[in-house]
Amino acid sequence: MTIASAAAPATAEVPARTALGVIRSYVALTKPRIIELLLVTTVPVMMLAAHGWPRLWTLVATLIGGTLAAGSANTINCVVDRDIDALMARTRRRPVVRAEITPTAALRFGIVLGMAATLLLGLGVNWLSAVLADGAIAFYVFVYTLGLKRRTPSNIVIGGAAGCFPVLIGWSAVRGNVGWPAAVLFAVVFLWTPPHFWSLAMRFRDDYAAAGVPMLPVVAAPIRVTRQIVLYSWAMVGVSLLLLPFGAGWLYGVAAVGLGGAFVAEAHRLHRRVRRGETARPMPLFHLSITYLSLLFGALAVSQFV
Repeated sequence: MTIASAAAPATAEVPARTALGVIRSYVALTKPRIIELLLVTTVPVMMLAAHGWPRLWTLVATLIGGTLAAGSANTINCVVDRDIDALMARTRRRPVVRAEITPTAALRFGIVLGMAATLLLGLGVNWLSAVLADGAIAFYVFVYTLGLKRRTPSNIVIGGAAGCFPVLIGWSAVRGNVGWPAAVLFAVVFLWTPPHFWSLAMRFRDDYAAAGVPMLPVVAAPIRVTRQIVLYSWAMVGVSLLLLPFGAGWLYGVAAVGLGGAFVAEAHRLHRRVRRGETARPMPLFHLSITYLSLLFGALAVSQFV
């Protein structure tokens, strides 16, 4: 399967639409809500690297470049996955599925976004950050979307690494290298991704099953899924504490313990419900996972000033 010819039903002719409607469709291709979460991890890492506020231009260029890179990867993902997106209630309203934008136009848009991200980061920040952004795009498109997603239950475990690149990009934008604090935070996000995504996949298990995507909640018993969620949750909290020797600050430490404790407790609650044969209710953990990541990195940022 190739990017331009992923198996999919023929797309209907794009209906005439207003300019504003077209713009909205192109923006939707980039999956803005996912980008917001990625940027939440970028700024605090830059502040940790700078021990305060980084240079304004570096901050702005990195955020815009990171947004363009993430938008590129997400847009190309919408092109490749248009066939399975059409089968899932959660994704069937995406612009390519609804024929608001043709696959060819969407692919061109994704490539242009990626090129713009590379040039902005390379010329405006440094080329290491640009290379890391390109690596994130390539990993998400080729390793996760084309290589793993439809083939293995480990898809999100391995492929989720693409969402960890913003911490490396943020650190490299300030320091010009990839230091140990960035590596630790990369590991935190890497371990956070399976509990975050598997809880969502448990809720939409039937969607993924109908589309033939072997997410772990589709191919494994719920008790095995929740056991894995608990294990990854504990590992995530443990790794988050490894940042303390690198100047993360006492406020970050308090947040890592408190938020991590809440995360692990919710993971255990979900596991107990499944073990007892009760309705799983995984969405509280999914929503908590977003809160956890946002507040943990927020505490990291504030810690640079207290």
